[in-house]
Amino acid sequence: MPLINRFSIHNLLHRFVLAALACLFLLSQTSCSKQSPASVDRDQPVRPNIVLVLVDDLRWDELGVAGHPYIQTPNIDRVATTGAYFQNSFTTTALCSPSRASFLTGQYAHSNGITDNLARNEQSHRLKTFPKKLDEIGYDTAFIGKWHMGNDDTPRPGFDTWAVMKGQGEAIDPDFNIDGERRQIQGYVTDILTDLATDFIAKSRTEPFLLYVSHKALHPNITQLDDGSSVASPSGIPGFIAADRHDGMYSTASQTRRPNFAVPPTDKPALMRQIGALPALSRETVTTDQTIQDRQEMLMAVDEGLGRMFEALEEIGALDDTIVVVASDHGYWYGEHALGAQRRLAYEEAIRIPLMISYPRKIESGLRPADTVLSIDVAPTLLEYAGAAIDPDIQGHSLIPVIEGTAQGWRTSFLFEYYSDTVFERIESMGYKAVRTDQYKYIEYTDLDGMDELYNLQDDPFELNNIIGDADSTDVVEEMKQELQRLLKETG
Repeated sequence: MPLINRFSIHNLLHRFVLAALACLFLLSQTSCSKQSPASVDRDQPVRPNIVLVLVDDLRWDELGVAGHPYIQTPNIDRVATTGAYFQNSFTTTALCSPSRASFLTGQYAHSNGITDNLARNEQSHRLKTFPKKLDEIGYDTAFIGKWHMGNDDTPRPGFDTWAVMKGQGEAIDPDFNIDGERRQIQGYVTDILTDLATDFIAKSRTEPFLLYVSHKALHPNITQLDDGSSVASPSGIPGFIAADRHDGMYSTASQTRRPNFAVPPTDKPALMRQIGALPALSRETVTTDQTIQDRQEMLMAVDEGLGRMFEALEEIGALDDTIVVVASDHGYWYGEHALGAQRRLAYEEAIRIPLMISYPRKIESGLRPADTVLSIDVAPTLLEYAGAAIDPDIQGHSLIPVIEGTAQGWRTSFLFEYYSDTVFERIESMGYKAVRTDQYKYIEYTDLDGMDELYNLQDDPFELNNIIGDADSTDVVEEMKQELQRLLKETG
């Protein structure tokens, strides 16, 4: 036999033996991994998949894990209990479009340009989003659901898969723009979003993925016009619409209310103004029990959908290597200060949000950091976990040091803001810049004179006593004004 043939055969046999040994080794490792989850190497360098679920108008206290007496949210609770559940998390603007932009960009509204719910279509195409950055480093990226920065539903840069409803979207049989093609999908909107999300997870790929699911729930079924105002939806079905299977689930529940429920303001001049024919704030202006029940029943399909996403991740063996984030854009009034069916204002019920992150490979179970964290912190956190550069114009901070317990010099105050529009009469001309510390909250109205507010949150967590005019508050007011100016300059 020629030398070259003998050498080739020997070489092939050698390679076959090595390959067989490698396969046996991998099979034994896989078997061990299935038998003993604790054997997973948490330090192995892996670019994680990311699933971010943003719920519309979900209050921070309306979850099982938050201690709610009857709401059942086992899948959302799973994220909180298997990862980091942040106890003091806030939005930087308590309004839909600006808050959504802050999650995507890691920037304040005054920096990214999405300052209200008006038709910010063109600007939202120009946003420097963290999904765009992930797409550039090889992630397979998808945005599914409610974009809600204007009514433009066309694909935005940085997303390989785009399945978006125009404006607010419809609760039943919604229309979608799917990768540039518009079509109607029959069914209940939350279930449709879940179907689209699980299909994306199951797709065959070799690269890591980002799945951004932006729910319509818990928003009422309305259509938003380009001026930010709302009209009845084309379907003619009004209100908060739960899936049929959840309708009436909480009909016998007794609603719990906070101590500031139905307390008409006596020291908040901005809320005490007579505006047109609007009635003064009172027990008659609060959010009804029926509205609260309907919203809570809407949440059930969101939670079930997250459970299906977990199942899809398990089926492809990706749970350990997937970051799951659950958050809300802002809160919602349930009658606190006699306010109803709204957000936008600077009180705790509007600016607090739920925020939790699980990542089995990197985050220990059961963490409950008390540090103050913001919506703008999510983008740099996910970029760092993915190994992407964090651009200097991102104003949030990565939460990884907080999660790992190594944070030094973490924020002790933060800025939040709201820009006036003319959509809701009671909140007309009530733009503000505000600052919150662990002890105080100072609200400076930009369109109103002599109506600013100061609260001692340690003594008055329900913000019932505006102490800005108290003689012993003078020094605190001056300190808070200076802190506000420092934050505005720092984020300018």
